[in-house]
Amino acid sequence: MPQAKLKTIYNRIKGPNNQIDNVLSIHGLRPHTLTGHMALYKNTLHHSNNTFPNWFLELLGTSTSYINDCQYCYVHHFTGMKRFLNDDKKANLIKYHIEHNTLSEILKEKELALIDYANKLTLKASALVEEDIIKLKSFGYSDGEILEVNQVVAYFNYANRTVLGLGVTTKNEILGLSPKNMDDEHSWDHY
Repeated sequence: MPQAKLKTIYNRIKGPNNQIDNVLSIHGLRPHTLTGHMALYKNTLHHSNNTFPNWFLELLGTSTSYINDCQYCYVHHFTGMKRFLNDDKKANLIKYHIEHNTLSEILKEKELALIDYANKLTLKASALVEEDIIKLKSFGYSDGEILEVNQVVAYFNYANRTVLGLGVTTKNEILGLSPKNMDDEHSWDHY
Protein backbone atom coordinates (compact mmCIF):
# COMPACT_ATOMS: atom_id res chain seq x y z
CA MET A 1 0.00 0.00 0.00
CA PRO A 2 1.47 3.37 -0.90
CA GLN A 3 2.54 5.64 1.94
CA ALA A 4 -0.13 8.17 0.93
CA LYS A 5 -2.87 5.62 1.61
CA LEU A 6 -1.39 4.76 5.02
CA LYS A 7 -1.20 8.46 5.83
CA THR A 8 -4.90 8.78 4.93
CA ILE A 9 -5.75 6.00 7.38
CA TYR A 10 -3.57 7.55 10.10
CA ASN A 11 -5.31 10.90 9.57
CA ARG A 12 -8.63 9.16 10.30
CA ILE A 13 -7.46 7.77 13.65
CA LYS A 14 -5.16 10.43 15.03
CA GLY A 15 -5.87 12.15 18.29
CA PRO A 16 -4.48 15.17 20.13
CA ASN A 17 -1.02 16.22 18.95
CA ASN A 18 -1.52 13.88 15.97
CA GLN A 19 -1.06 10.89 18.27
CA ILE A 20 -1.56 7.43 16.80
CA ASP A 21 -1.94 4.88 19.60
CA ASN A 22 0.90 2.37 19.54
CA VAL A 23 -1.57 -0.52 19.24
CA LEU A 24 -2.67 1.02 15.94
CA SER A 25 0.68 2.18 14.58
CA ILE A 26 2.01 -1.40 14.72
CA HIS A 27 -0.28 -2.19 11.79
CA GLY A 28 1.71 0.17 9.54
CA LEU A 29 3.32 -2.68 7.63
CA ARG A 30 -0.09 -4.24 6.89
CA PRO A 31 -2.54 -1.32 6.73
CA HIS A 32 -5.43 -3.57 5.72
CA THR A 33 -5.21 -5.12 9.19
CA LEU A 34 -5.38 -1.61 10.68
CA THR A 35 -8.67 -0.89 8.93
CA GLY A 36 -9.99 -4.26 10.12
CA HIS A 37 -8.85 -3.56 13.68
CA MET A 38 -10.45 -0.12 13.72
CA ALA A 39 -13.74 -1.33 12.25
CA LEU A 40 -13.95 -4.07 14.87
CA TYR A 41 -12.96 -1.73 17.72
CA LYS A 42 -15.37 1.04 16.75
CA ASN A 43 -18.33 -1.25 16.09
CA THR A 44 -17.95 -3.36 19.22
CA LEU A 45 -17.01 -0.72 21.77
CA HIS A 46 -18.04 2.71 20.51
CA HIS A 47 -21.20 2.37 18.44
CA SER A 48 -24.47 4.18 19.13
CA ASN A 49 -26.47 0.95 18.71
CA ASN A 50 -24.82 -0.65 21.75
CA THR A 51 -27.16 -1.28 24.65
CA PHE A 52 -24.73 -1.08 27.53
CA PRO A 53 -23.21 2.20 28.72
CA ASN A 54 -19.65 2.86 27.61
CA TRP A 55 -18.27 2.66 31.13
CA PHE A 56 -19.57 -0.92 31.45
CA LEU A 57 -18.18 -2.00 28.09
CA GLU A 58 -14.85 -0.48 29.15
CA LEU A 59 -15.14 -2.40 32.44
CA LEU A 60 -15.49 -5.63 30.45
CA GLY A 61 -12.37 -4.70 28.47
CA THR A 62 -10.44 -3.62 31.54
CA SER A 63 -11.30 -6.82 33.38
CA THR A 64 -10.47 -9.00 30.37
CA SER A 65 -7.16 -7.20 29.87
CA TYR A 66 -6.27 -7.66 33.53
CA ILE A 67 -6.98 -11.40 33.32
CA ASN A 68 -4.77 -11.61 30.21
CA ASP A 69 -2.02 -9.61 31.98
CA CYS A 70 -2.10 -7.03 29.18
CA GLN A 71 -0.95 -3.87 30.92
CA TYR A 72 -1.25 -1.79 27.76
CA CYS A 73 -4.98 -2.42 27.32
CA TYR A 74 -5.63 -2.54 31.06
CA VAL A 75 -4.20 0.93 31.64
CA HIS A 76 -5.72 2.42 28.47
CA HIS A 77 -9.20 1.10 29.02
CA PHE A 78 -9.26 1.66 32.77
CA THR A 79 -8.53 5.31 31.94
CA GLY A 80 -11.34 5.24 29.36
CA MET A 81 -13.73 3.64 31.86
CA LYS A 82 -12.80 6.29 34.42
CA ARG A 83 -13.49 9.05 31.90
CA PHE A 84 -16.89 7.62 30.96
CA LEU A 85 -17.85 7.11 34.62
CA ASN A 86 -16.80 10.66 35.48
CA ASP A 87 -16.39 9.44 39.06
CA ASP A 88 -12.77 8.85 40.08
CA LYS A 89 -13.71 7.32 43.43
CA LYS A 90 -16.01 4.73 41.84
CA ALA A 91 -13.48 3.98 39.08
CA ASN A 92 -10.67 3.43 41.59
CA LEU A 93 -12.94 1.19 43.65
CA ILE A 94 -13.70 -0.89 40.55
CA LYS A 95 -9.98 -1.08 39.77
CA TYR A 96 -9.23 -2.31 43.28
CA HIS A 97 -11.87 -5.04 42.98
CA ILE A 98 -10.70 -6.11 39.52
CA GLU A 99 -7.18 -6.51 40.88
CA HIS A 100 -8.39 -8.45 43.93
CA ASN A 101 -10.94 -10.59 42.05
CA THR A 102 -13.71 -9.25 44.29
CA LEU A 103 -16.06 -7.50 41.85
CA SER A 104 -18.84 -9.49 43.52
CA GLU A 105 -18.55 -7.06 46.44
CA ILE A 106 -19.51 -4.02 44.38
CA LEU A 107 -21.47 -5.19 41.32
CA LYS A 108 -25.07 -6.26 41.22
CA GLU A 109 -25.65 -9.97 40.65
CA LYS A 110 -26.97 -9.20 37.17
CA GLU A 111 -23.79 -7.29 36.18
CA LEU A 112 -21.59 -9.92 37.79
CA ALA A 113 -23.19 -12.61 35.59
CA LEU A 114 -21.77 -10.78 32.56
CA ILE A 115 -18.34 -10.52 34.19
CA ASP A 116 -18.43 -14.27 34.93
CA TYR A 117 -19.36 -14.95 31.30
CA ALA A 118 -16.52 -12.66 30.12
CA ASN A 119 -14.04 -14.44 32.39
CA LYS A 120 -15.09 -17.87 31.15
CA LEU A 121 -14.96 -16.69 27.52
CA THR A 122 -11.44 -15.39 28.16
CA LEU A 123 -10.01 -18.25 30.18
CA LYS A 124 -11.87 -21.34 28.96
CA ALA A 125 -14.06 -20.57 25.97
CA SER A 126 -14.41 -24.25 25.09
CA ALA A 127 -16.09 -24.85 28.47
CA LEU A 128 -18.99 -22.51 27.68
CA VAL A 129 -22.26 -24.40 27.41
CA GLU A 130 -25.88 -23.59 26.70
CA GLU A 131 -26.55 -23.24 30.43
CA ASP A 132 -24.20 -20.25 30.53
CA ILE A 133 -26.41 -18.44 28.03
CA ILE A 134 -29.59 -19.58 29.77
CA LYS A 135 -28.22 -18.12 33.01
CA LEU A 136 -27.65 -14.74 31.32
CA LYS A 137 -31.16 -14.84 29.86
CA SER A 138 -32.57 -15.59 33.34
CA PHE A 139 -31.25 -12.15 34.36
CA GLY A 140 -33.23 -10.61 31.53
CA TYR A 141 -30.44 -10.18 28.99
CA SER A 142 -31.53 -10.43 25.38
CA ASP A 143 -29.69 -12.39 22.69
CA GLY A 144 -28.50 -9.05 21.27
CA GLU A 145 -27.11 -7.92 24.62
CA ILE A 146 -25.31 -11.24 25.09
CA LEU A 147 -23.85 -10.91 21.59
CA GLU A 148 -22.74 -7.34 22.41
CA VAL A 149 -20.85 -8.54 25.49
CA ASN A 150 -19.43 -11.52 23.58
CA GLN A 151 -18.07 -9.25 20.85
CA VAL A 152 -16.52 -6.75 23.28
CA VAL A 153 -14.78 -9.53 25.21
CA ALA A 154 -13.68 -11.30 22.01
CA TYR A 155 -12.31 -7.99 20.69
CA PHE A 156 -10.27 -7.46 23.85
CA ASN A 157 -8.86 -10.97 23.68
CA TYR A 158 -7.79 -10.19 20.10
CA ALA A 159 -6.32 -6.80 21.07
CA ASN A 160 -4.57 -8.23 24.14
CA ARG A 161 -2.90 -10.92 22.08
CA THR A 162 -1.89 -8.42 19.41
CA VAL A 163 -0.31 -6.13 22.01
CA LEU A 164 1.36 -8.90 24.01
CA GLY A 165 2.55 -10.73 20.91
CA LEU A 166 4.25 -7.63 19.51
CA GLY A 167 5.50 -6.02 22.74
CA VAL A 168 3.43 -2.82 22.45
CA THR A 169 3.86 -0.28 25.27
CA THR A 170 2.12 2.95 26.26
CA LYS A 171 5.32 4.96 25.83
CA ASN A 172 4.55 8.55 24.72
CA GLU A 173 0.79 8.01 24.61
CA ILE A 174 -2.16 9.95 25.95
CA LEU A 175 -4.23 7.28 27.69
CA GLY A 176 -7.94 6.57 27.54
CA LEU A 177 -8.84 8.28 24.27
CA SER A 178 -11.71 6.97 22.16
CA PRO A 179 -13.75 7.91 19.09
CA LYS A 180 -16.37 10.51 19.95
CA ASN A 181 -18.84 10.20 17.07
CA MET A 182 -20.69 7.00 17.92
CA ASP A 183 -23.26 7.48 15.18
CA ASP A 184 -20.69 7.29 12.38
CA GLU A 185 -18.93 3.94 12.22
CA HIS A 186 -16.37 5.45 9.85
CA SER A 187 -15.35 8.19 12.32
CA TRP A 188 -12.23 6.84 13.98
CA ASP A 189 -10.48 9.92 15.37
CA HIS A 190 -9.57 9.70 19.07
CA TYR A 191 -10.22 12.42 21.68
